[in-house]
Amino acid sequence: MFQIYDQGAPLCDGITRREWLRIGSLGLGGLALPQLLAARTSATSPQRKQGAAAKSCIIMCFLGGPPQHETWDPKPDAVAEVRGDLRPIQSNVPGILVGELMPKTARHLDKIAVLRAMVTNDNAHSSSGYYMTTGYPHLPLGVENAKPGKPNDWPSLGAIVKRVVPGASGLPAAITLPEQSANDGNLTWPGQDAGFLGRTADPWLINCDPHTAGFQIDGLRLPPDISTARFDGRASLLTQVNQRLDGLTHAGNLGAFNVQQQQAFDLIAGSRARRAFHVQEESAVLRDGYGRTKFGQSMLLARRLVEAGVSLVRVNWSRVPNAHNNGHWDTHSQNTNGLKQLMPIMDAAYSTLLEDLSQRGLLDETLVVWMAEFGRTPRLNGSAGRDHWGRVFSVALAGGGIRGGTVHGASDSIAGFPRDGRVLPQDLLATIFHCLGMQSDAEYQDTLGRPITLSRGDVIRQIV
Repeated sequence: MFQIYDQGAPLCDGITRREWLRIGSLGLGGLALPQLLAARTSATSPQRKQGAAAKSCIIMCFLGGPPQHETWDPKPDAVAEVRGDLRPIQSNVPGILVGELMPKTARHLDKIAVLRAMVTNDNAHSSSGYYMTTGYPHLPLGVENAKPGKPNDWPSLGAIVKRVVPGASGLPAAITLPEQSANDGNLTWPGQDAGFLGRTADPWLINCDPHTAGFQIDGLRLPPDISTARFDGRASLLTQVNQRLDGLTHAGNLGAFNVQQQQAFDLIAGSRARRAFHVQEESAVLRDGYGRTKFGQSMLLARRLVEAGVSLVRVNWSRVPNAHNNGHWDTHSQNTNGLKQLMPIMDAAYSTLLEDLSQRGLLDETLVVWMAEFGRTPRLNGSAGRDHWGRVFSVALAGGGIRGGTVHGASDSIAGFPRDGRVLPQDLLATIFHCLGMQSDAEYQDTLGRPITLSRGDVIRQIV
């Protein structure tokens, strides 16, 4: 049984040293919440505008870099070594072609804006990925297996959203699933965490596989040795402690902590937060539509999370078991064979997400971003594959705040270089911030109180 008071010399406010030690170590009594939900304050953060087009954002990051030729920017009139073996198909928007392995997505181009002149000028997975998710080029460019840390510790898009936007229903504002993006050997890319903003702004990382039977998040359930009554008792105890501390000098900081503490209780005790992870509640037909794969069910989980109030969910492509090129989009050899294994998984999940959001009336308030760290070379190599290419590639946006049925920018005749409408990662991030109602040139403060601008880029006005 827990007690607030015990014997010992009291401090100046009447609470004993032992009580302070017990309070400091009590937390939630061994639950996993310190790893799930870190305390954060946003008093120095820019405010989100009322009436923003998008309330939430789902970002898909396709590990390895899909080729622009076989996805969003086909070149049917180019020579065979450029256009590849696959042919384009007409979308539901006259004049906009997509790759033949995207038949389901082709029915939704009226909802999608395609950026065909995205540029990083970086051909390394990890450093180009850093640029895409932070809006700042890696120093230096072209560093494979780059490690997180200074000077390349700018915060990710998700970290900034977590700093600026309050969480809802006990859930954090930004979540990454089902794993971090990493090179072979589990070498995690930089630019996926909060960087110099500090760990409290890290997006919540959920390592999971939602398509497995009995899927659940361990940290959202009570340990076997803690009953509901015992949990409620600890919550009551912490409430009493906080009431005793309300009059302290740093009550403002304590108040911010109390908000997070309440969110933590809501996360475990609240049914809405827990149920967001119950993908098994969805119909078999819908789950089949997303695809019974790790990526497909992660996309379904992302929809449930934004429906529950999460502002940003990043879904990273996970390697497909027993697939060509180690199950990701790094098709250095046998490009066509690899795409025939991966594209149907992507096509099903992406198109079903757009349909699902639209049918639920959520698409207009949910920004959906299709992106990768770079594209592929304009010409096939000697192994019938395409190599790394950051000099031009494609990104697609749909939903909240986006003018569908549009193409912005163009590559040259071989999809090797931008011809017009070049877009840099900082412009993409500025556009995402804009759609979310966050003024892209507003300032927030880092952990040392230094002013930092949300984005140095320009909003892509042609698609919003």
